[in-house]
Amino acid sequence: MSLFFIVALPFFGALLPGLMNSAGRSACSGVTFVVSLAAFLGLLTNLPYVLAGEVVTAQVDWMPALGLNFTLMLDGLGFFFALLILGIGLLIIIYARGYLSRDDNMGEFFTYLLLFQGAMVGIVLSDNILLLLIFWELTSLSSFLLIGYWKHLPEGRQGARMALTVTGMGGLAMIAGMLILGQIVGSYDLSVILQNRDLIQADPLYVSALLLILLGCFTKSAQFPFHFWLPHAMAAPTPVSAYLHSATMVKAGIFLMARMWPVLSGTPEWVMIVTSAGLITMVLGAVIAIFKHDLKALLAFSTVSHLGLITMLLGTGTAFGAMAAVFHILNHATFKAALFMSAGIIDHEAHTRDIRRLGGLRKLMPVTFVIATLAALSMAGIPPLNGFLSKEMMLEEANHTVLFGIDWLVPALAVVGALFSAAYCFRLIFHVFFGPVRDDYPHKPHDPGKAMWLPPAILVVLVVLIGAAPFLAEPFVKLVTSSLLGSAGEVPDAHIKIWHGLVPALYMSIAAVVGGLLVIAAFKPLSRAWDAAPRPEAKVMFDAVVAAAAGLAQRLIQPSHDGSFTRSAAIGSAAIIVAGLHAWSTGTVEAATRAMQPAGPVAIAGWAMLVAATVALLFVHRNRFMALILIGIVGLMVSVGFVFFSAPDLAMTQFTVEVVTIILMLLALNFLPKRTPVESTTLRRVRDGVVAVAGGLATFGLSYHFLLRDTVAAPISEFHLANSYKGGGGTNVVNVILVDFRGFDTFGEIIVLGIAALLIYALTEALLDGPVRARLLNRTPDQPLAGDRHPMMMVVLTRVIMPIVLMVGFYIFLRGHNEPGGGFIAGLIVSIAVVMQYMASGFSWTSARLRYPYHGVIGAGVLVAGMTGIGSWFVGKPFLTSDYTYVRIPPFHEFELATAMFFDLGVFLAVVGAVMLSLESFSRLARRAHMPESDYPMDIDPSRHDPPPDGAPGAAKEGV
Repeated sequence: MSLFFIVALPFFGALLPGLMNSAGRSACSGVTFVVSLAAFLGLLTNLPYVLAGEVVTAQVDWMPALGLNFTLMLDGLGFFFALLILGIGLLIIIYARGYLSRDDNMGEFFTYLLLFQGAMVGIVLSDNILLLLIFWELTSLSSFLLIGYWKHLPEGRQGARMALTVTGMGGLAMIAGMLILGQIVGSYDLSVILQNRDLIQADPLYVSALLLILLGCFTKSAQFPFHFWLPHAMAAPTPVSAYLHSATMVKAGIFLMARMWPVLSGTPEWVMIVTSAGLITMVLGAVIAIFKHDLKALLAFSTVSHLGLITMLLGTGTAFGAMAAVFHILNHATFKAALFMSAGIIDHEAHTRDIRRLGGLRKLMPVTFVIATLAALSMAGIPPLNGFLSKEMMLEEANHTVLFGIDWLVPALAVVGALFSAAYCFRLIFHVFFGPVRDDYPHKPHDPGKAMWLPPAILVVLVVLIGAAPFLAEPFVKLVTSSLLGSAGEVPDAHIKIWHGLVPALYMSIAAVVGGLLVIAAFKPLSRAWDAAPRPEAKVMFDAVVAAAAGLAQRLIQPSHDGSFTRSAAIGSAAIIVAGLHAWSTGTVEAATRAMQPAGPVAIAGWAMLVAATVALLFVHRNRFMALILIGIVGLMVSVGFVFFSAPDLAMTQFTVEVVTIILMLLALNFLPKRTPVESTTLRRVRDGVVAVAGGLATFGLSYHFLLRDTVAAPISEFHLANSYKGGGGTNVVNVILVDFRGFDTFGEIIVLGIAALLIYALTEALLDGPVRARLLNRTPDQPLAGDRHPMMMVVLTRVIMPIVLMVGFYIFLRGHNEPGGGFIAGLIVSIAVVMQYMASGFSWTSARLRYPYHGVIGAGVLVAGMTGIGSWFVGKPFLTSDYTYVRIPPFHEFELATAMFFDLGVFLAVVGAVMLSLESFSRLARRAHMPESDYPMDIDPSRHDPPPDGAPGAAKEGV
């Protein structure tokens, strides 16, 4: 299967769970499993090429001028990580089906999961570092949604924000590092960068690039001092923790260090920074983990510790260290995912994760006991399990590593880390499963259904199989190691086996296990000492840093942007005045060289009406409704001005936007008093007037002279006029610019429009659920409401007009490529038609007939536009390159069919969804502020089979 399909399948498949949410939990999980399975099988079709040592590539030009192309590469290292991401993802999907409750929105969960999965696969298969950065940030955003999935938990929201802040800041640093790296090599393609080790390490900017890239890796993989975000992310559902924090998100930084190992490793800076960070993280995470009473917190800090172990192995810069790191990545993914799922089972069945409230579960949950015990023993490094093999390799590498000129430092710290690692594993086993059965469990524990214990059981089978027969995994580990090393080293001639003889690593391993048992034996006094000892709290420090940064930002911004419209307008006017004075005083403004267009009676009348409405607004602005009418007149006259200057597209857009804006402002007036109170003194108003007049005159002067002089360069409009038809297949230059020449800008704009609508929805929903709700319910309007809230004339008229307006919108949409119109204008027209239904028939009546949620309409619009752009890749053209042809279908005349029409369809859907979601959100807010609305605006509603209930406006009254 093509690499493009492997990456694209999770993204496109992410639509399906949300669409099938109403079909049931099994349908959501089933379609998610099928999507992941298809990507997994597609990956396996490339296995023969990977085993043969080949590198599978795929490339499509995206923005070649910027060096950003959709270039993918599959080698041994990429295959290894993609296998973990997709393989463990399949098990997590099965597990989540049994774990999530009926109250959880499963469609939403699996949508986020597939988005994250696609972003992770994109990272490990990217051959362009700019493309990798895009996927990198997508993992941060999608993980934010997953970690904060349980929105009702403050800990979940805080953990999601913390993870996004830390990884996002690291991502910004890494962007700078990658740009430096690309400039050093002269290419942003990884396949080129990995062949220039000597060039990169000899460049003066090597250290800067190294530090910035490592900052991104360390934040993503929770390395000291950025380790604190990962434990706080444990507020997420357990399937998220098992997926993100064992095999995927936290391994993204590890992957990038492994990917960049051939060109960045081997220098003193690399060894010192990476090895030190890994060692500190390994020891610190292990020590903290043993004293955590929450099962998931213990596993979270154990993950931090093991990520530090892998980082330390990569930091040594040797081929054997790289091989040990690869092997432990595999082992850690298997036993840690199994342990997280086991912790979720215990929490699900016992209703607690507090180790102090558990114990004796081996008798009540025998299946879970076997799974968790084997996985924990592997993590402790007990033979013959796979964790023992990679732990011994780690100790062997540590024994030969010298740091800061001290030959005993790394071995000693490695033993300490292994000791506490064994200790918290023994605590997990003994304190959770052994001891007497208690009678005060929050809920009677028992083993779960097969859907929950089967996924971790499969992983534990791998734990035992790899440990007992390591020769099965050795060829694959060496293949991945060879891909990791590239041309920078040879795969070591070492064998993965249980018995290596009486070597120092064995004695170190025995010492760690014995020490771990001693720590458990003395756990109670050690725990009391730990609780009594003063220690810095990373969360407190993080909150203090964030608060200080926010305070500094506020102090810097306050002088220029304090939320005062007057101050903002004054600053803008002052800037215009200064620019005008500078132009006049220095002679920058030249004399007019072009004749001014003559003003006819129509232009003068329109100008007079525009000025009159604007001046009148100054005197009646305290009357909000009258001010709104005058603003509408101003907007209408601007539309007429566009018509006068032969800009029909702009006129139609301005007019429709004006209608929608007026409706939006009318809704906002519901929450404002009828008249604006006097808040400014006379002196202040005079001052503002002087500034406004001066700014207006300066703007007039500059505009007059700039418009009436010849430009230095030919305007870009000449290019658009000359190439609109032959390049874009359309005679409407404005529409061709929007959907073809500047299609990428338009694509970004509809995304921003959708985000704005979603933010409006989120803010209004927060108001409806927060303390403001009581104020809305008890609010008394400034003026009485109309007695007849849904007049019959208005209801009937809007029902008749609705199909006509839809037909007009359809016509405007189809003609847009060659005549004034297009998707944006058509979307506004259709939105106005739907708004009329809300206004005439009521919110409840219209919402009840809504077939598709506006969120989905926005998403569909962005998806259609994006898929149109991606479609050009399949014919070897850059993203969003349009094409057209002519089709003849008898008896019609020959007509044009352009791919830009599908992009315009995406614009249409996004505009309809965004406008309607915004207006509906404010309408819902306004509705809560007033009396309950009638569900039956018509006396007889043929669309309803049931008669209205007694007391409803449409109910028949008896006994006059």
